[in-house]
Amino acid sequence: MLIFPEQCRAARGLLNWSQENLALAAGVSRSTIKDFEAQRHCLQRSSEKLLVETFDSAGVELLIEGSGRLGVRFKR
Repeated sequence: MLIFPEQCRAARGLLNWSQENLALAAGVSRSTIKDFEAQRHCLQRSSEKLLVETFDSAGVELLIEGSGRLGVRFKR
């Protein structure tokens, strides 16, 4: 998995984006984001890639530390 639901919510918060803002920017449906963040289902690989690329383009780095801790931050 390239992105986890918690990271998606945190990255949106960092950017001050709503689920709708992210959906429009990534080209996926709002229900896809809503269900993913609520852990109702996993993302299809294509949707996952779009979200990761969208956050990357917006300057957000998704972090997974060796201990398994998840995070997000603005790129340096």
